[in-house]
Order: sequence, then structure tokens, then C-alpha cells
Amino acid sequence: MSEYAKLKTEACEANLEILRRNLALYTWGNVSVYDPERKVFAIKPSGVEYDKLTPASMVVIDLEGRVIEGNLKPSSDTATHRILYQQFPGIREICHTHSTYAVSWAQACRSVPVFGTTHADHGALDIPCTEYMGQAAVQNNYELETGLLIAETFRKRNINPLDMFMVLVAGHGPFTWGNDAGKAVYHAVVLEEICKMAFLTLSLNAEAASLPDHIIRKHWERKHGPNAYYGQ
Repeated sequence: MSEYAKLKTEACEANLEILRRNLALYTWGNVSVYDPERKVFAIKPSGVEYDKLTPASMVVIDLEGRVIEGNLKPSSDTATHRILYQQFPGIREICHTHSTYAVSWAQACRSVPVFGTTHADHGALDIPCTEYMGQAAVQNNYELETGLLIAETFRKRNINPLDMFMVLVAGHGPFTWGNDAGKAVYHAVVLEEICKMAFLTLSLNAEAASLPDHIIRKHWERKHGPNAYYGQ
């Protein structure tokens, strides 16, 4: 049995969850799962439909981009995942989809304001949208530059990626991550719902304002603060 069998099984299950949660059509999405001890990640193979995925079809990559195990081509977004694992220590899983409402906000080049407590429960800040990637970056190495663009967006805005697990890449779509198995797809589901709620909010009231900061902080801290009391 492969030494990466557990990692590949986790990656396969996470990718299948994209399909279960209706986050992507056809092959429009991918998840990777990272092993911090070995410094490798398993990722979906490129262009393979979800109903054909197996743990054996997952591709294991190191942080230099070398294929460690696998007979198929890895996802075309592999370089983005690789850069994010390098730039955001502590994350263990990354998800990329083309879900409808999240992509719509990305195509509008708009960050998502904290309109309500559902958003605040999962992030005390606006969900950031990057700027458009420049022409030189696109011509250099598009997927690698996508990862660098996300990381630079977080640096410029002084956002801790372990406090905000979601980003929109302008004109492209969402990337989410998590610090535990299963959390990246979970955050992708949450992001899609938040984007839908925000869209509907603005359709009802184009002048809708962000939730007051004291309510935002309360909802974030009751789940994630030092004295969190939500859950068992």
C-alpha cells in the first residue's frame, strides 16, 4: 500500500463532496489535502469527472511542484494550491470551485460586505476580492501568479488567512481553505450561501449597510474568540 494512501483517500472524499454539495458542474473544481509532515499534498487529476474519481487517481505533489506519486496529470490549478500552502502556514486543505453566486461576485470584482450574522459567524471581515491580474503575470505562469495574487491581497489588507478562509479572484472565482480535513469544502459551501444572501440583500435594498461592528465581533468571538461558547 502507498505511504500516501490516507492522504489520497482524504483528497478523493473532499473532491466528491464538491459534487454532493452542488458546487460545480462537470469538472469545474478541485480540492487538495496537505500533509505538513511530509510537505506534500494530494490533488484531483485534471479534467477527470467526479464520478470517475478514486483515491488511486489522486496525484501527490511536493511544494516545489514535483509529482511524487500518480499516473495522471494533476489539476491545472495545482500551482495555485502549492503557493497557498507555502504562503499560508497552518492551512491543510484548499478548495476551488466555480459556484454561481461566488463567481458572480468575483466577476463583479466586489468584496462581500458583512451584511448579517451568518457571514459574521464565519468571518469578521468582508470577504476579499482581489484585483485583476496584470497582463505580464498572466503571460508568466497564470496559476502560480493566481496564488501570489491571493497572498498579496491578504498581505495588503493585513488579513490573517486563519481568520478569513475565503477569497474571490477577480473575474475568476472562489478559493477557500481550512486548517482541518473537510473544512475547505465546508467553507466553499458557506461562501456560496453568503454570496447568495448578499446578492438577495442588495436586490431588496441597494443601500443596505454592513452589520454594526459590535454585532459582527459578538458573532465571530462567540464561535472563535478566546471565550468561545458555541457548540459542545
